[in-house]
Amino acid sequence: MTILPVIPTSPDQPDAVAVRRRPSMPPRHLADLDLAARKTAVTTLGEPAFRAKQLSTHYFGRLVRDIDEMTDLPAATRARLTDDLLPTLLTPVREMACDDGATRKTLWRLHDGALVESVLMGYPDRVTACVSSQAGCGMACPFCATGQQGLTRNLSVAEIVDQVVYLAGVAASGAVTGSPPRLSRVVFMGMGEPLANYPRVIEAVRRLTTPAPEGLGLSQRHITVSTVGLVPAMRRLTAEDLNVTLALSLHAPDDDLRDELVPVNQRWKVAEVLDAAFEYAARTGRRISIEYALIRDVNDQPWRADLLGKLLRGKLAHVNLIPLNPTPGSKWDASPKPVEREFVRRLRETGVSTTVRDTRGREIDGACGQLAAGELTEASAGGAAPDAEVAQ
Repeated sequence: MTILPVIPTSPDQPDAVAVRRRPSMPPRHLADLDLAARKTAVTTLGEPAFRAKQLSTHYFGRLVRDIDEMTDLPAATRARLTDDLLPTLLTPVREMACDDGATRKTLWRLHDGALVESVLMGYPDRVTACVSSQAGCGMACPFCATGQQGLTRNLSVAEIVDQVVYLAGVAASGAVTGSPPRLSRVVFMGMGEPLANYPRVIEAVRRLTTPAPEGLGLSQRHITVSTVGLVPAMRRLTAEDLNVTLALSLHAPDDDLRDELVPVNQRWKVAEVLDAAFEYAARTGRRISIEYALIRDVNDQPWRADLLGKLLRGKLAHVNLIPLNPTPGSKWDASPKPVEREFVRRLRETGVSTTVRDTRGREIDGACGQLAAGELTEASAGGAAPDAEVAQ
Protein backbone atom coordinates (compact mmCIF):
# COMPACT_ATOMS: atom_id res chain seq x y z
CA MET A 1 0.00 0.00 0.00
CA THR A 2 1.19 3.51 -0.82
CA ILE A 3 -0.12 6.47 1.13
CA LEU A 4 0.10 9.63 -0.93
CA PRO A 5 0.62 12.98 0.78
CA VAL A 6 -2.17 14.30 2.97
CA ILE A 7 -3.09 17.73 1.65
CA PRO A 8 -4.41 20.14 4.32
CA THR A 9 -7.56 22.10 3.64
CA SER A 10 -5.75 25.37 4.34
CA PRO A 11 -2.32 26.42 5.64
CA ASP A 12 -3.85 27.67 8.88
CA GLN A 13 -6.14 24.69 9.39
CA PRO A 14 -4.39 21.44 8.56
CA ASP A 15 -6.79 19.22 10.44
CA ALA A 16 -9.97 17.83 8.98
CA VAL A 17 -13.20 19.26 10.35
CA ALA A 18 -12.14 22.10 12.60
CA VAL A 19 -14.91 24.40 11.41
CA ARG A 20 -18.53 23.37 11.57
CA ARG A 21 -20.66 24.45 8.64
CA ARG A 22 -24.16 23.78 7.43
CA PRO A 23 -24.25 21.72 4.22
CA SER A 24 -24.86 23.91 1.20
CA MET A 25 -24.59 23.65 -2.56
CA PRO A 26 -21.37 24.98 -4.11
CA PRO A 27 -20.92 28.04 -6.31
CA ARG A 28 -21.56 27.76 -10.04
CA HIS A 29 -18.87 26.05 -12.08
CA LEU A 30 -18.10 25.66 -15.77
CA ALA A 31 -19.17 21.99 -15.60
CA ASP A 32 -22.67 22.97 -14.42
CA LEU A 33 -23.31 24.70 -17.76
CA ASP A 34 -23.65 23.64 -21.37
CA LEU A 35 -21.58 25.49 -23.97
CA ALA A 36 -24.29 28.06 -24.74
CA ALA A 37 -24.67 28.93 -21.06
CA ARG A 38 -20.89 29.21 -20.71
CA LYS A 39 -20.83 31.76 -23.55
CA THR A 40 -23.53 33.77 -21.81
CA ALA A 41 -21.58 33.61 -18.55
CA VAL A 42 -18.30 34.87 -20.01
CA THR A 43 -19.93 37.68 -21.99
CA THR A 44 -21.78 38.77 -18.85
CA LEU A 45 -18.33 39.13 -17.25
CA GLY A 46 -17.23 41.34 -20.10
CA GLU A 47 -15.20 38.71 -21.92
CA PRO A 48 -15.59 37.69 -25.59
CA ALA A 49 -17.76 34.61 -26.21
CA PHE A 50 -14.83 32.56 -27.55
CA ARG A 51 -13.40 32.44 -24.02
CA ALA A 52 -16.07 29.84 -23.23
CA LYS A 53 -14.60 27.45 -25.78
CA GLN A 54 -11.09 28.18 -24.54
CA LEU A 55 -12.04 27.34 -20.97
CA SER A 56 -13.95 24.25 -22.08
CA THR A 57 -11.03 23.00 -24.18
CA HIS A 58 -8.68 23.32 -21.22
CA TYR A 59 -11.05 21.69 -18.74
CA PHE A 60 -12.62 18.90 -20.77
CA GLY A 61 -10.09 18.49 -23.58
CA ARG A 62 -6.81 18.91 -21.69
CA LEU A 63 -8.10 17.99 -18.21
CA VAL A 64 -6.73 21.22 -16.72
CA ARG A 65 -8.67 22.20 -13.59
CA ASP A 66 -6.45 25.06 -12.38
CA ILE A 67 -7.10 28.29 -14.26
CA ASP A 68 -3.55 29.50 -13.53
CA GLU A 69 -2.32 26.74 -15.85
CA MET A 70 -4.42 28.13 -18.71
CA THR A 71 -1.60 30.39 -19.81
CA ASP A 72 -3.15 31.38 -23.15
CA LEU A 73 -5.67 33.43 -21.15
CA PRO A 74 -4.51 36.91 -20.03
CA ALA A 75 -3.83 37.15 -16.29
CA ALA A 76 -6.61 39.69 -15.79
CA THR A 77 -9.06 37.40 -17.59
CA ARG A 78 -8.06 34.48 -15.43
CA ALA A 79 -8.69 36.48 -12.28
CA ARG A 80 -12.11 37.55 -13.58
CA LEU A 81 -13.20 34.04 -14.51
CA THR A 82 -11.91 32.10 -11.50
CA ASP A 83 -14.65 32.76 -8.95
CA ASP A 84 -17.45 32.75 -11.48
CA LEU A 85 -16.62 29.70 -13.60
CA LEU A 86 -13.75 27.75 -12.05
CA PRO A 87 -14.08 27.88 -8.26
CA THR A 88 -12.38 25.10 -6.30
CA LEU A 89 -15.00 22.42 -5.66
CA LEU A 90 -12.92 19.50 -4.38
CA THR A 91 -10.00 19.71 -1.97
CA PRO A 92 -8.07 16.46 -1.50
CA VAL A 93 -7.80 15.41 2.15
CA ARG A 94 -6.20 12.01 1.66
CA GLU A 95 -5.03 10.02 -1.35
CA MET A 96 -4.01 6.38 -1.16
CA ALA A 97 -2.84 3.77 -3.65
CA CYS A 98 -2.57 -0.01 -3.60
CA ASP A 99 -2.50 -2.97 -6.02
CA ASP A 100 0.91 -1.74 -7.20
CA GLY A 101 -0.57 1.61 -8.14
CA ALA A 102 -3.49 0.21 -10.13
CA THR A 103 -6.07 1.32 -7.55
CA ARG A 104 -6.11 4.87 -6.20
CA LYS A 105 -8.63 6.31 -3.78
CA THR A 106 -9.19 9.98 -2.96
CA LEU A 107 -11.07 11.48 -0.05
CA TRP A 108 -12.34 14.96 -0.91
CA ARG A 109 -13.56 17.83 1.23
CA LEU A 110 -16.25 19.95 -0.40
CA HIS A 111 -16.64 23.71 0.08
CA ASP A 112 -19.00 23.22 3.06
CA GLY A 113 -16.86 20.59 4.80
CA ALA A 114 -18.79 17.55 3.53
CA LEU A 115 -16.69 14.51 2.60
CA VAL A 116 -16.91 12.33 -0.51
CA GLU A 117 -14.74 9.67 -2.09
CA SER A 118 -13.77 8.58 -5.57
CA VAL A 119 -11.68 5.66 -6.82
CA LEU A 120 -9.62 5.07 -9.95
CA MET A 121 -9.10 1.46 -11.03
CA GLY A 122 -6.71 0.44 -13.76
CA TYR A 123 -6.87 -2.76 -15.80
CA PRO A 124 -4.76 -3.88 -18.78
CA ASP A 125 -7.45 -2.78 -21.26
CA ARG A 126 -9.28 0.05 -19.49
CA VAL A 127 -9.34 2.59 -16.68
CA THR A 128 -12.51 3.04 -14.63
CA ALA A 129 -13.53 5.88 -12.31
CA CYS A 130 -15.96 5.19 -9.48
CA VAL A 131 -17.55 8.45 -8.35
CA SER A 132 -19.88 9.72 -5.66
CA SER A 133 -23.20 11.41 -6.35
CA GLN A 134 -24.10 12.37 -2.77
CA ALA A 135 -22.22 13.19 0.41
CA GLY A 136 -23.34 10.30 2.56
CA CYS A 137 -26.43 8.29 1.69
CA GLY A 138 -29.99 8.14 2.95
CA MET A 139 -30.72 4.53 1.95
CA ALA A 140 -29.48 3.11 5.30
CA CYS A 141 -28.25 -0.27 4.03
CA PRO A 142 -26.72 -1.69 7.23
CA PHE A 143 -23.70 -3.40 5.64
CA CYS A 144 -22.56 -0.24 3.80
CA ALA A 145 -20.17 2.29 5.38
CA THR A 146 -21.85 5.17 3.57
CA GLY A 147 -25.31 4.02 4.59
CA GLN A 148 -24.22 4.14 8.22
CA GLN A 149 -23.30 7.83 7.87
CA GLY A 150 -26.69 9.05 6.69
CA LEU A 151 -27.21 11.71 4.05
CA THR A 152 -25.48 15.08 4.21
CA ARG A 153 -26.53 16.47 0.83
CA ASN A 154 -26.71 15.91 -2.91
CA LEU A 155 -23.71 16.83 -5.04
CA SER A 156 -23.96 19.39 -7.79
CA VAL A 157 -23.44 18.46 -11.44
CA ALA A 158 -19.98 20.02 -11.36
CA GLU A 159 -18.95 18.29 -8.12
CA ILE A 160 -19.71 14.97 -9.82
CA VAL A 161 -18.03 15.89 -13.10
CA ASP A 162 -14.98 17.38 -11.38
CA GLN A 163 -14.23 14.02 -9.75
CA VAL A 164 -14.15 12.42 -13.19
CA VAL A 165 -12.03 15.16 -14.79
CA TYR A 166 -9.50 14.89 -11.95
CA LEU A 167 -9.32 11.09 -12.25
CA ALA A 168 -9.06 11.32 -16.03
CA GLY A 169 -6.08 13.60 -15.48
CA VAL A 170 -4.47 11.07 -13.15
CA ALA A 171 -4.92 8.38 -15.79
CA ALA A 172 -3.50 10.66 -18.49
CA SER A 173 -0.41 11.27 -16.35
CA GLY A 174 0.47 7.57 -16.58
CA ALA A 175 0.17 7.13 -12.82
CA VAL A 176 -2.10 4.06 -13.10
CA THR A 177 0.27 1.13 -13.43
CA GLY A 178 -0.15 -1.22 -16.38
CA SER A 179 -3.18 0.55 -17.86
CA PRO A 180 -3.97 2.74 -20.87
CA PRO A 181 -3.46 6.48 -20.22
CA ARG A 182 -7.09 7.31 -20.94
CA LEU A 183 -10.11 7.06 -18.70
CA SER A 184 -12.71 5.00 -20.54
CA ARG A 185 -15.42 4.08 -18.02
CA VAL A 186 -17.32 5.76 -15.19
CA VAL A 187 -19.45 3.98 -12.62
CA PHE A 188 -21.82 5.82 -10.28
CA MET A 189 -21.15 3.40 -7.46
CA GLY A 190 -19.39 5.64 -4.96
CA MET A 191 -21.08 7.35 -2.05
CA GLY A 192 -24.81 7.97 -2.35
CA GLU A 193 -27.84 6.70 -4.26
CA PRO A 194 -27.50 8.19 -7.75
CA LEU A 195 -31.20 8.10 -8.59
CA ALA A 196 -31.99 10.02 -5.39
CA ASN A 197 -30.05 12.89 -6.98
CA TYR A 198 -31.68 12.25 -10.32
CA PRO A 199 -31.60 15.58 -12.23
CA ARG A 200 -27.97 16.30 -11.40
CA VAL A 201 -26.76 12.76 -12.10
CA ILE A 202 -28.46 12.72 -15.50
CA GLU A 203 -27.02 16.13 -16.33
CA ALA A 204 -23.58 14.90 -15.23
CA VAL A 205 -23.95 11.85 -17.50
CA ARG A 206 -24.78 14.13 -20.42
CA ARG A 207 -21.79 16.35 -19.62
CA LEU A 208 -19.48 13.32 -19.46
CA THR A 209 -20.72 11.91 -22.76
CA THR A 210 -21.03 15.09 -24.84
CA PRO A 211 -18.05 15.41 -27.23
CA ALA A 212 -15.22 17.74 -26.22
CA PRO A 213 -14.88 20.62 -25.71
CA GLU A 214 -18.45 20.85 -24.42
CA GLY A 215 -18.05 17.61 -22.46
CA LEU A 216 -15.62 14.78 -21.80
CA GLY A 217 -16.63 12.66 -24.79
CA LEU A 218 -17.04 9.28 -23.08
CA SER A 219 -19.32 6.63 -24.56
CA GLN A 220 -22.74 6.32 -22.93
CA ARG A 221 -22.29 2.57 -23.09
CA HIS A 222 -19.29 2.94 -20.80
CA ILE A 223 -21.27 4.72 -18.07
CA THR A 224 -22.94 2.69 -15.31
CA VAL A 225 -25.60 4.17 -13.03
CA SER A 226 -26.47 2.14 -9.95
CA THR A 227 -29.56 2.14 -7.79
CA VAL A 228 -30.94 0.23 -4.82
CA GLY A 229 -34.28 0.20 -6.60
CA LEU A 230 -36.04 3.57 -6.66
CA VAL A 231 -38.72 2.40 -9.06
CA PRO A 232 -40.18 5.76 -10.20
CA ALA A 233 -36.69 7.05 -10.99
CA MET A 234 -35.82 3.81 -12.79
CA ARG A 235 -38.85 4.25 -15.01
CA ARG A 236 -37.92 7.88 -15.57
CA LEU A 237 -34.44 6.75 -16.63
CA THR A 238 -36.02 4.30 -19.08
CA ALA A 239 -37.65 7.25 -20.84
CA GLU A 240 -34.41 9.30 -21.07
CA ASP A 241 -33.20 7.68 -24.29
CA LEU A 242 -29.77 7.03 -22.79
CA ASN A 243 -27.63 3.95 -23.41
CA VAL A 244 -25.99 3.74 -20.01
CA THR A 245 -25.81 0.49 -18.08
CA LEU A 246 -28.28 0.21 -15.20
CA ALA A 247 -26.89 -1.60 -12.16
CA LEU A 248 -29.42 -2.80 -9.60
CA SER A 249 -28.07 -3.39 -6.09
CA LEU A 250 -30.31 -6.33 -5.23
CA HIS A 251 -28.37 -8.22 -2.51
CA ALA A 252 -31.26 -10.60 -1.79
CA PRO A 253 -33.83 -12.34 -4.00
CA ASP A 254 -36.54 -12.53 -1.33
CA ASP A 255 -38.45 -9.70 0.29
CA ASP A 256 -37.98 -10.88 3.88
CA LEU A 257 -34.21 -10.51 3.75
CA ARG A 258 -34.09 -7.58 1.33
CA ASP A 259 -36.36 -5.58 3.65
CA GLU A 260 -33.49 -5.78 6.14
CA LEU A 261 -30.49 -5.39 3.82
CA VAL A 262 -31.98 -2.72 1.54
CA PRO A 263 -34.64 -0.86 3.58
CA VAL A 264 -36.13 0.84 0.50
CA ASN A 265 -37.44 -2.64 -0.35
CA GLN A 266 -40.14 -1.98 2.22
CA ARG A 267 -41.55 0.50 -0.32
CA TRP A 268 -40.76 -1.25 -3.62
CA LYS A 269 -40.58 -5.03 -3.41
CA VAL A 270 -38.27 -7.35 -5.34
CA ALA A 271 -40.81 -8.16 -8.07
CA GLU A 272 -41.59 -4.50 -8.75
CA VAL A 273 -37.91 -3.50 -8.76
CA LEU A 274 -37.00 -6.29 -11.18
CA ASP A 275 -39.93 -5.40 -13.43
CA ALA A 276 -38.65 -1.83 -13.67
CA ALA A 277 -35.14 -3.10 -14.42
CA PHE A 278 -36.40 -5.45 -17.13
CA GLU A 279 -38.39 -2.57 -18.67
CA TYR A 280 -35.14 -0.62 -18.94
CA ALA A 281 -33.40 -3.58 -20.58
CA ALA A 282 -36.26 -4.04 -23.05
CA ARG A 283 -36.31 -0.33 -23.98
CA THR A 284 -32.55 0.10 -24.37
CA GLY A 285 -31.31 -3.37 -25.28
CA ARG A 286 -28.75 -2.94 -22.49
CA ARG A 287 -28.11 -5.84 -20.15
CA ILE A 288 -28.92 -5.12 -16.50
CA SER A 289 -26.15 -5.63 -13.98
CA ILE A 290 -27.48 -7.26 -10.82
CA GLU A 291 -25.16 -6.32 -7.95
CA TYR A 292 -25.14 -8.87 -5.15
CA ALA A 293 -22.81 -8.50 -2.15
CA LEU A 294 -22.20 -11.97 -0.74
CA ILE A 295 -22.47 -11.83 3.06
CA ARG A 296 -21.49 -14.81 5.18
CA ASP A 297 -24.50 -16.76 6.51
CA VAL A 298 -26.86 -13.94 5.52
CA ASN A 299 -27.63 -14.06 1.79
CA ASP A 300 -25.26 -16.75 0.49
CA GLN A 301 -27.41 -19.87 0.97
CA PRO A 302 -27.78 -22.26 -1.99
CA TRP A 303 -31.55 -21.82 -2.04
CA ARG A 304 -31.13 -18.07 -2.49
CA ALA A 305 -28.84 -18.71 -5.45
CA ASP A 306 -31.54 -20.96 -6.91
CA LEU A 307 -34.25 -18.34 -6.33
CA LEU A 308 -32.14 -15.62 -7.89
CA GLY A 309 -31.51 -17.83 -10.89
CA LYS A 310 -35.23 -18.48 -11.25
CA LEU A 311 -36.01 -14.73 -11.16
CA LEU A 312 -33.39 -13.90 -13.80
CA ARG A 313 -33.56 -16.93 -16.09
CA GLY A 314 -34.08 -15.84 -19.69
CA LYS A 315 -33.76 -12.13 -18.86
CA LEU A 316 -31.25 -9.63 -20.23
CA ALA A 317 -29.31 -9.57 -16.97
CA HIS A 318 -25.88 -10.36 -15.60
CA VAL A 319 -25.09 -11.07 -11.94
CA ASN A 320 -22.07 -9.32 -10.49
CA LEU A 321 -21.25 -11.04 -7.21
CA ILE A 322 -19.31 -8.82 -4.83
CA PRO A 323 -17.16 -10.31 -2.06
CA LEU A 324 -18.11 -8.04 0.83
CA ASN A 325 -15.41 -5.62 1.92
CA PRO A 326 -16.18 -5.48 5.66
CA THR A 327 -16.28 -2.11 7.39
CA PRO A 328 -14.60 -1.61 10.80
CA GLY A 329 -16.75 -2.82 13.67
CA SER A 330 -19.33 -4.37 11.36
CA LYS A 331 -20.98 -7.71 12.10
CA TRP A 332 -21.06 -8.44 8.38
CA ASP A 333 -18.32 -10.49 6.72
CA ALA A 334 -17.55 -11.91 3.29
CA SER A 335 -18.72 -15.38 2.35
CA PRO A 336 -16.06 -18.13 2.32
CA LYS A 337 -14.66 -18.96 -1.12
CA PRO A 338 -16.28 -22.44 -1.30
CA VAL A 339 -19.68 -20.87 -0.59
CA GLU A 340 -19.02 -18.21 -3.21
CA ARG A 341 -18.07 -20.82 -5.81
CA GLU A 342 -21.22 -22.84 -5.12
CA PHE A 343 -23.37 -19.72 -5.46
CA VAL A 344 -21.76 -19.01 -8.83
CA ARG A 345 -22.19 -22.61 -9.98
CA ARG A 346 -25.90 -22.65 -9.19
CA LEU A 347 -26.55 -19.36 -10.97
CA ARG A 348 -24.67 -20.45 -14.07
CA GLU A 349 -26.48 -23.78 -14.02
CA THR A 350 -29.75 -21.87 -14.54
CA GLY A 351 -28.22 -20.08 -17.55
CA VAL A 352 -27.65 -16.75 -15.78
CA SER A 353 -24.40 -14.99 -16.71
CA THR A 354 -22.42 -14.54 -13.50
CA THR A 355 -19.03 -13.13 -12.55
CA VAL A 356 -17.31 -12.31 -9.26
CA ARG A 357 -16.09 -8.74 -8.97
CA ASP A 358 -12.36 -8.28 -8.73
CA THR A 359 -11.55 -7.32 -5.15
CA ARG A 360 -9.77 -3.99 -5.12
CA GLY A 361 -8.70 -1.55 -2.45
CA ARG A 362 -8.98 -3.62 0.72
CA GLU A 363 -5.68 -2.14 1.92
CA ILE A 364 -6.97 1.41 1.50
CA ASP A 365 -10.46 1.07 3.05
CA GLY A 366 -11.79 0.42 -0.44
CA ALA A 367 -15.42 -0.06 0.50
CA CYS A 368 -17.31 3.11 -0.34
CA GLY A 369 -17.51 5.45 2.62
CA GLN A 370 -14.73 3.93 4.72
CA LEU A 371 -12.26 6.78 4.35
CA ALA A 372 -14.94 9.36 5.06
CA ALA A 373 -16.16 7.41 8.08
CA GLY A 374 -12.62 7.22 9.43
CA GLU A 375 -12.07 10.94 8.92
CA LEU A 376 -15.31 11.79 10.70
CA THR A 377 -14.44 9.44 13.56
CA GLU A 378 -11.03 11.07 13.98
CA ALA A 379 -12.57 14.54 13.86
CA SER A 380 -15.20 13.62 16.44
CA ALA A 381 -12.56 12.15 18.73
CA GLY A 382 -10.75 15.49 18.50
CA GLY A 383 -13.83 17.38 19.61
CA ALA A 384 -15.19 18.53 16.25
CA ALA A 385 -18.69 17.52 15.22
CA PRO A 386 -19.64 16.48 11.71
CA ASP A 387 -22.04 18.61 9.76
CA ALA A 388 -25.77 18.16 10.23
CA GLU A 389 -27.39 15.63 7.93
CA VAL A 390 -29.28 17.92 5.59
CA ALA A 391 -30.05 17.10 1.96
CA GLN A 392 -29.99 19.96 -0.52
